Amino acid sequence: MAGPKGSKYYNVFLDYHILLNHQEKGNLVDEYKFTLLKSIQETGSLKAAADKLGVSYRKAWGNVEEIEQGLGFKLLERSRGGAQGGKTSLTPEGEKLLQAYQELRVEFDEAIHKITREFFHSINEIPNN
Repeated sequence: MAGPKGSKYYNVFLDYHILLNHQEKGNLVDEYKFTLLKSIQETGSLKAAADKLGVSYRKAWGNVEEIEQGLGFKLLERSRGGAQGGKTSLTPEGEKLLQAYQELRVEFDEAIHKITREFFHSINEIPNN
C-alpha cells in the first residue's frame, strides 16, 4: 500500500523491472526470461519450465536462443532423452548470470522498499520515521 486506508494513494503501488539491454540489440533478458532460466534450473527441463510458466516449448526455446545469441555464449546444457528422458541444466555461465541477477534483485528490492516508503510518506504527508 502506498498510503493509509482512505488516502488517494491507497491502491497505488510502485513496480519496477530489471532488464539487460544490449547497446545495438536492445532487450536481451527481462524479468520473464530470468524467470524462465530459474524454472529451468529448478525443474531440470526446458519443457517442464515452459509448462510451469504456461508457454509453449517452442516459445521458451526461442527465448533461450535469443538470450544466447545476444550475449554470445551458451546458457543451457542439453542432453537428449532415452528411457529417463532428457535433461536441461544451466551452464556455469548461466548459473553465474542467474545468481548475480538474484543477488541484484534482493539489493534492488531493499533499496526500492526504502525509497518507495519515503516517496509515499512525502506525498501522503506522513511523518518519516
